Order: sequence, then C-alpha cells, then structure tokens
Amino acid sequence: MGKIGIGVNMEFIRHAEKGFEWGVNKAAELGYDYVEPMVHTGRELLSESGYFHSISMLDDPLRVSRACEAAGVKLSALSAHCPLCKPEVSTDYLKQAIRFAAECGAPVVNTDEGPKPTWTTVEEDHVLMRYVLNEAAAAAEPRNILIGIEPSAQYSKTPGGLERICNLVDSPAIGVNFDTGNCHLAGQDSAKWIKRIGDRLVHLHAKDISAEQSLAQRRRVAGTTVGCACGEGVIDWPAVIRICRKLPNDVVFSVQCGSVEQARTSIEFLRKLIGSDERHPTPLENL
Repeated sequence: MGKIGIGVNMEFIRHAEKGFEWGVNKAAELGYDYVEPMVHTGRELLSESGYFHSISMLDDPLRVSRACEAAGVKLSALSAHCPLCKPEVSTDYLKQAIRFAAECGAPVVNTDEGPKPTWTTVEEDHVLMRYVLNEAAAAAEPRNILIGIEPSAQYSKTPGGLERICNLVDSPAIGVNFDTGNCHLAGQDSAKWIKRIGDRLVHLHAKDISAEQSLAQRRRVAGTTVGCACGEGVIDWPAVIRICRKLPNDVVFSVQCGSVEQARTSIEFLRKLIGSDERHPTPLENL
C-alpha cells in the first residue's frame, strides 16, 4: 500500500517576490518534507535578481540539490510544464528538464499538453504530442526519470482524454501528475479518477478550490494555476487520501497554493489527515 509524503510547489512564494533558496528554506521551516521547483530555459531578470522562484537550467543542477540538502528537504519533482502540442517549444525544453532532473535528484518531471496551435486538428495534435513524448521518454528511461502528465488543458480534462495522451507512447517512464483542483474545475471527481489511474500515478498536485471559484468556473475551465489553502475549499481530501493509500506506489502530495500563509494552513491540515508516520516515503519505490 502506498505511503503519502507532503511537499509544496514553489509557486507558494511567487507573491512573496523571493528567490529559490529563500523558498526552500521557508518550505522546510513550515514543516514540508519535499519541494517541487520550477525550471526555465535561458535567463530572465526576476530570477537572476532573487525576486522569483524559478531556476534557470543554465545554472548548475547541484545548486538545487545543495539547497535542498542544506534545508533538510527532498525533491518530489520538477515543474517543467510546456505545451506538448507544440514540439518547437516542448521537445528540447522537456529533454533538458529531464537531464537537469537526473543530475539534481528529482525523480519526476511534470508537464501537460498546454494550449494547442490554432490551426491543428485533434488528430494532428495527438501526432505532435506523440513526437514530443517519444523524444522525452527516450531521454527519461535511461536516467530513471518519470514524466508526470497533468490533467490541465483541452484534451486531458477527462479521464479518457488523459489516458489517450499517456497511451501515445509505450514507455514505463510516462505516468500521471494528478491535480485535484484541475480535476474538480473540469467537472470530475478526484477520488474516482485517481482510482482509475492506479499505478500510473507518479505525483500529485494537492490543490484545493474555494467555493467561490468552484461556483464561478467549474465545468467552464480545465484548470487553474494555484488554489486556496488545502482544507479551505471543496476537495474531499479524506476520499483522495483513502484512494492513494490503496495504490501500489508511494506518492508525494505537492501543495499548490498562492501564498506562504496558505502553505502554512495546508500543511497543518494535511498533517492531521495523513499523520506523521508517513514522513519521507521513498517516492515510487515500487515502480
């Protein structure tokens, strides 16, 4: 039976306007066991100046692992979201993220199909995604990195649509980074969908959705960047936890919220539900 660890996506410090190392230390201070950094290509002003949490993949990957080791936290995944329907954007970026993950010690690289080109058909989009995922899987398999495809956009907003994407390439490296908030906004039931995913679940975005956002956006959008604090929204967390504990693989719940205070509230809430006996599971030890 799977164990559950608790981590936080680095989006939680976006509005604090602080850099990566500050965020890792803050996550450790709040009691998180894992962090999920975001990576980007090239250079940009805010990250270089220490006002934004994203890491350039031109930096030394050991910068990431050293910061985590110093703070006493582990890496659950890298956030490397890119539009799989656009190979000119995603192919090199995702392959670079996989190599970066292997060197810094992140077991999973998360992504999604993203916005589609305006001129392509559904079938053409799936051919384009198959190309990108083939290239990504070829980089991931020898490095023992898993690719977590997130339900987030036009095709992955239903269980069948997400399965079609995951089945485009026959590779043990391709799994699912489930997002509870996106699932709810798409009009789906998180616990039922996770049960259907089974051993393909490699990572989970613990995203709650406020009642106000749910009323305004449910069944109108396929996802959202961050949610409210876990426990302050509409997600049925006891049901999600029960299902995840029945799955064969360990999984990290990476809280995806919009502020330090929401991250503080979230871990206090999740710790009460999950308990302290499941700290530091070995991610995906049964894969």
